[in-house]
Amino acid sequence: MYFELFSTFFRIGIFTLGGGYAMIPLIEAEVVEKRKWIDKQLFLDLIAVAQTCPGVFAINIATFIGYRLRGIRGALCTTLGTALPSLLIILAIAMFFQNFQHIPWVAAMFAGIRPAVVALMAVPTFNMARKAQIGWTNCWIPVATAILIWLCGVNPIYIILIAGVSGYIYHLLTKKKGKKI
Repeated sequence: MYFELFSTFFRIGIFTLGGGYAMIPLIEAEVVEKRKWIDKQLFLDLIAVAQTCPGVFAINIATFIGYRLRGIRGALCTTLGTALPSLLIILAIAMFFQNFQHIPWVAAMFAGIRPAVVALMAVPTFNMARKAQIGWTNCWIPVATAILIWLCGVNPIYIILIAGVSGYIYHLLTKKKGKKI
């Protein structure tokens, strides 16, 4: 099982451009849908926790999944499996990119990759919004959050703290009334 954890996350790490958010659909396809190691709701919860923890998102989610499945050794396998491809690729690029960056087709290739990476990050964002049941009545929350961070320069830590406290208060209010507000 440990080798399977390592190799699964190694393959995900190799074929992911654009960072941790671009990995979400690949991780979900492997871990939730194909292997059924965890269910969709737990996956969504682990994404939320991974986003609030310091560090690299992809490493966080891999670590949480590995720990959930096989404890510390599982977390080590998934973490190494996720990080090792990026480390090797970055090392190879750093060693050779200076020699090739002036070649027009290489520059054009990297210019073409950038928009694809944006799309790879947008798809999981919309999928997470759907799974988190963000609709027309509550879509103002992520929009307002993005505006506060992007345009107003509010520290994301404050947003996370306010969201956590608000969620807790909402839970207490709905628990007292026995229904959703």
